[in-house]
Amino acid sequence: MMEATIAELADMVGTTPACRALGHAPATYYRHHPRRPRPPRPRRAVAPCPQPRALSPDEQQTVLDTLHVPRFVDAAPATVWATLLDEGRYLCSPATMYRLLRRRGEVHERRRQATHPATVKPELCAPAPNRVWSWDITKLLGPATWTYYYCYVILDIYSRYVVGWLVAARESSALAEQLIADSWAAHGIRRHTLTLHADRGSSMTSKPVAHLLADLGVIQSHSRPHVSNDCDDELGENRPGLTRETTGLVPWD
Repeated sequence: MMEATIAELADMVGTTPACRALGHAPATYYRHHPRRPRPPRPRRAVAPCPQPRALSPDEQQTVLDTLHVPRFVDAAPATVWATLLDEGRYLCSPATMYRLLRRRGEVHERRRQATHPATVKPELCAPAPNRVWSWDITKLLGPATWTYYYCYVILDIYSRYVVGWLVAARESSALAEQLIADSWAAHGIRRHTLTLHADRGSSMTSKPVAHLLADLGVIQSHSRPHVSNDCDDELGENRPGLTRETTGLVPWD
């Protein structure tokens, strides 16, 4: 009965005044009669009125003409505003000057800016077999807990052929040196025709391997520092930067 009376009075005086007149808590009434979803708010029939203190088009043009005079053309709006105040003139605030200039696209850096070319990702190109090899060392899970074996694999980038591999109980630069030397001799590689790419692991950057490659005439290539996608560590997957679609040979530093 109470709620029906409130509903009748709500159309005339509103829900909250009706609840207060009958001694009923408005929160309780709203909780028992939720309005979901809320009714859409009525849209304004006319456009909002402009700010009464806004500058007129003629006044805006006066401000722009003042900023464009030779003595103010290289001055900041704050400097122009202070100079005009010293002369007893007030056109607008510095913020308004910036807003008018920004609207015309006249607020930007006018000094000469250094331009740098886009960074080009280096590429190793393999136009034929035995031009670019890539090698890596992968840990293999052993038969017992906490035991691992190390798989050394050398791949030819162009043909994806495994040119050399071995499995050892430890990672050693001496084993890597022996594997590279045997693979180089087995395939009859000529001097200065092969590039060997690897990441920056300890065995790949060791002095024995570097000296061997220098003696064999093999160009040594490494991934860029702190770049994880130059060479995919999963053997047999496509390596970004190692392509055979283009010609030439551009080894990494």
